[in-house]
Amino acid sequence: MKKIFLFFIVISSVVTNAFAYQLLSTKEFGKDDAKNQNIIVKCTTDTGKESSETCSLRRYVKCLGNDKKSLCTSWQPWRDLRDPSKAYLDWKSAASACCKKKGLR
Repeated sequence: MKKIFLFFIVISSVVTNAFAYQLLSTKEFGKDDAKNQNIIVKCTTDTGKESSETCSLRRYVKCLGNDKKSLCTSWQPWRDLRDPSKAYLDWKSAASACCKKKGLR
């Protein structure tokens, strides 16, 4: 009985701290040094209901060199298009930060 009770406590804490945004779309555009990835997520309220608020995230390809033979192999950090001042290592942390700014999850 104690194990079941402990299991429910752990699960409830994980669920309440989970990110609640929904991935609406993800697209990749361009090629070579003009390549970018765009993601749109929909935030949810504290009660878990869908909000009409969305967050648009983007990252660009990272290139070394300025000529046509430049090496483009990695990506720049993710940025929120409405507040590009901060950079994020992954899109999930960018989505979480964007939704939190709006008072949502």
